[in-house]
This record gives sequence, C-alpha cells and structure tokens, in this order.
Amino acid sequence: MFKDIYNQASDMPISIIFMAIMLTCLGLIVLSSISTNQFDVIAITTFTKQLLFLIPALVGFLTILFIPKYMIHKYIYAAYSLMLMLILVPFLFETIAGTHRWINIGLPMGVQPSEFAKWIVVVALARYLSDHNLQMKKFMTILFPIFIALVPAIIVLQQPDLGTAIILLTPILPMLYWVGARPFHLFMLVAPVLSIATAFHTISFTVWAICMGSIIYMTRPRLIFGVVFYFGNIFLGLLSPFLWSSLRPYQQKRILTLFNPELDPLGAAYQTIQSKVAIGSGGFLGKGLGEGTQTHLKFLPVQESDFIVSVIGEELGFITIAVMLIIFANFILKIVKLAFLAKERFAGLVLIGIGTIFMAHVFVNTAMSTGMIPVKGLPLPFISAGGSFLVSCFIMIGLIMKMGDESIE
Repeated sequence: MFKDIYNQASDMPISIIFMAIMLTCLGLIVLSSISTNQFDVIAITTFTKQLLFLIPALVGFLTILFIPKYMIHKYIYAAYSLMLMLILVPFLFETIAGTHRWINIGLPMGVQPSEFAKWIVVVALARYLSDHNLQMKKFMTILFPIFIALVPAIIVLQQPDLGTAIILLTPILPMLYWVGARPFHLFMLVAPVLSIATAFHTISFTVWAICMGSIIYMTRPRLIFGVVFYFGNIFLGLLSPFLWSSLRPYQQKRILTLFNPELDPLGAAYQTIQSKVAIGSGGFLGKGLGEGTQTHLKFLPVQESDFIVSVIGEELGFITIAVMLIIFANFILKIVKLAFLAKERFAGLVLIGIGTIFMAHVFVNTAMSTGMIPVKGLPLPFISAGGSFLVSCFIMIGLIMKMGDESIE
C-alpha cells in the first residue's frame, strides 16, 4: 500500500504545493505584522485565526489527494446539490457586516460556504463538459453549463457578494473554449456585457457596434439570426441607464470614483486613495515589518484581506510585490501546462477552471489595490486572511495535484 502511495505522490506536480507554501508563509508574515497589538475580546488575532485554519486546510488538501478521480467525477453532482443548500443556510442567521455570507458555528470565526462553491462549480462544469464533449458545437448545448454556474451565482449575489458571484461565472468561457465550443458562440455570450459596458460612452459604443457588425458579417450566420443578434445588443446598450439604476448606491459610487477619486475622497474613494499612498510610500524595499504608518495607524481599511497587497508594498516594498506576482504567474502557468498535457479531458477541464479562479482572484485583488478597477472584496489566494478561503485554496491545490498527476513531473 505504501509503495502505491509513494508512486502516486511521485507522479504529482510537487512544485505546485511548494509555491503555495511560499505564498502562505508570506501571508502569515504580513498578517503577524498587521496583528501587532490587535486583539479582540478573547485575544485571538487575525494571524492566530489564519494559523488555526491552516489545520483544516491541510486536512482538506490531503483528503483530496487520497480520493480517486473516478469518485470525484461520480459524486460531484451530489456535492453540487449539497453546496446549493449550504449557500442558502447563511440566510437563516443574522447578518454580519450587513451580509448573509457566513454560517455561525458558535466560534469567533464562521464558515463561508460560497468559497467552496467556486471549485465545486468548476468540477461540476468539468464533468458535464467532458461527458458532452461532442455536442459543444451547438449553441443550445452551452446554455446548460451556464445554468450550472449561474444558479449559485444568483444566490450568492443576494447575500450580497458581487465579487464571489462574478468569480463563480469566470471559468465558463475558458472551459467552454477548452472543450471546443465555437468562438462565435463564445462571442455571443460576451457581446451583451460589452454592449452594456460601452453604452455609457458614445464613441466607445459606436466603435463596438462597428466591430460587432464586422464579426457578424465575417462569421455569416443566418440573416435573421444575425440581424436579431445585432439589434438586440444595440437595444440592450440603450437600456444600460436602467441597469445602472438597479445597482446599489455604494456600487455606483465605487465605479464613479474609479474614474474620478475626487468625487468622494472620504467615502467610496477613501480605500483606493489610502491603498495607493501605502504602496507608494513603501518604495522599492519598504519601510520594514511593523513600520507601516498607513497600516498601523489604521488609515488603510480591510488591510488583512482586500488590501493586503498595500501592506506588503508599504512594509516590504515593490520588490516583494514583484516576487509575489512572479510566483503567482509561474503558479498559474504551471496549472495551464498541466491542463494542456492532461491525458483525460475531465482532468484538463478541472485544471483550466481552477487556474481561471486563481488568476481572477490575483488580478482583481492587485488591480483593486492600485486603483485600476472598482473596489470589490476579493481576497488574495494564500495570503489574505480568511479561513474558509484558505481551506478552499488548499483543496484546489489538492485537486490540481490529483488531476495533474498523469501530465508532467
């Protein structure tokens, strides 16, 4: 038995776990600095909580390693159904910070089931797409995969948690492309989003309308379908003001202050301004651990999770941020390489989906910290504080090593 375990371990992409450990250690170092003189009523700091959650994280990682692939494939729909029930449970508890995201387990830390929904949705999509691979050339067959991701995304959106809802949807296009869906069908899925996004600027909307018409002309769908699709998107763009009014006031302010922070420097733009000040003040080498003024004088909000990149920049400098991003880049490229070399379509799809989730988290968190996109609460993998997210990340590492064990290494 031990020989079989050793042979299985030797086939796994070990470098993946090494990079995850390096990033986790960086996170613990930064959290220990943030947690200086930070105690709640039972003297548990953010650093202590993160350290405690490492235990179930490692248990989840090891558990996934010893579950056969066929069992993951066989029971993922059951896990998906259970996940849908679990993300509804927080609505039974009182709100925390105005949201229904956590399940109260009677401890100073709760469980956020939507974090586990991310990889469960990916594996469920991978099973459906791998089982129906030959049918993906038809547009109607790509609607059900969208439904698989859309149902939990809508529930999470009501918590409300827009960031996680978006993350649940991000693996759809890469996984559909990986399984061989027609590019024009993928364009049809993206077009409504671009129609809405460009509608607020006349020139951008005009350029988009020309590009959309050119693509339709080159792909030459049926005439009636092409006309309906084109003018349907134009009409959708004209409805954008009504969609804008459906956003919550704080969401509108975050988008507006992205383009003009001076509109609300002490409100919606405050986090972005303080984040950029922290990163800029750290310079190339940083001020040193525990020496960040923006961090320790509490000018920088949500510093242990959403804006932890700003803490790294202020205390450890640009060089540490650069090294961190290089590790993340190698980490994601490794996952893509494993997917490319995977012998099973199911395994390759799981790897692409998980790689997309990690890439989306890294991009959104770092871009948000530097003011490139509106503020949206998404943690940085392995580094940001968040017990449920840490456990979920290590489970995804287990899935990467499990699905990539026949590829390379």
